[in-house]
Amino acid sequence: MAYFRIALVAAAGVLASALLAGCERLPMDTKQIGYRGTGMEKVTNPRIEAANASRHEAPAALDPADSSGPKAAQVYQNVKVLGHLSVGEFTRTMIAMSNWVSPEQGCVYCHNPANFADDSMQTKVVSRRMLQMTQEINGNWKNHVADTGVTCYTCHRGKNVPEYKWFADPPAPTAGRMLGNDFGQNKAGKASVGNSSLPYDPFTPYLLGKDEIRVTATTALPVNVQVPLKQAEVTHGLMVHMSEGLGVGCVHCHNTRAFAEWNQSPPARVQAWHGIRMVRDLNNVFMVPLTSGQPKERLGRTGDIAKINCATCHQGANKPLNGAKMLTAHPELAKPPGATVRTSALQVDQSMTEGRAQ
Repeated sequence: MAYFRIALVAAAGVLASALLAGCERLPMDTKQIGYRGTGMEKVTNPRIEAANASRHEAPAALDPADSSGPKAAQVYQNVKVLGHLSVGEFTRTMIAMSNWVSPEQGCVYCHNPANFADDSMQTKVVSRRMLQMTQEINGNWKNHVADTGVTCYTCHRGKNVPEYKWFADPPAPTAGRMLGNDFGQNKAGKASVGNSSLPYDPFTPYLLGKDEIRVTATTALPVNVQVPLKQAEVTHGLMVHMSEGLGVGCVHCHNTRAFAEWNQSPPARVQAWHGIRMVRDLNNVFMVPLTSGQPKERLGRTGDIAKINCATCHQGANKPLNGAKMLTAHPELAKPPGATVRTSALQVDQSMTEGRAQ
């Protein structure tokens, strides 16, 4: 009987071990990206990466088009942005745009089938401006996108409207609240800040406005006024968004032993600095001016238009579409030589420029 009990206990132990082993998570992938001892490691979940692999695959490029022959503006009517392209290049770009943005509706998503030159459809007006925005990114923001470039697909991924965008939240109600104003935080289910208790709109101050991104003083006894805790919380909210939007940790841009020091930070921090200003500029110059013509269902609760943030392009990848050379595949979307795409000056915060140089 004693032998039977021992055998039963042993069998139960083996079974329990097998069950626990089956429940244990598979290991993460870890890559050292900084100096030893600083904890600067990139940790990735291979299961999540495998599940999202198809999201980050660039579409196959159409066959290159002949650049010779008459220009599109000479053959077609009312071509205001891509008229410098040859007819072949223009046709290639139009087909690609349909595949990228309106694969189900095709050309008629933006064009009146009875008159392709007609501008009465709001989607055509918007797409023309988005083409200019794409040229602007590829031509004037190489400090962020380098020569990789972007196309419509970078954001749209086969959808009429990009999946990742943001609207302004209505002001927090205060009347009749026992706890008063919640100052835009402590809201469950706010994906914009990783479902944390941080202020859930870090975009309006930094990706639309020009608030300074500050966390804390860099000295034990600062001579200047300290950064308010509220501003530090909003800054952290933006950092959480950037971390999740790019699928990276803080150490992708910061040195763990000196978060505030630019001269000890990885090069990605400078690229991110330009990225913040690029997004802010695109929102103010290209997105907001389109608000008045949008149908109501395309606007947010405060009547504002959908705007861009880091996740709009990156969608969880360090480099959009894993760094696929989109501009090389579609050179038609480069900024035309000598063209003036902008409608206003770059809205770069000079104080941040000076702060970065210190």
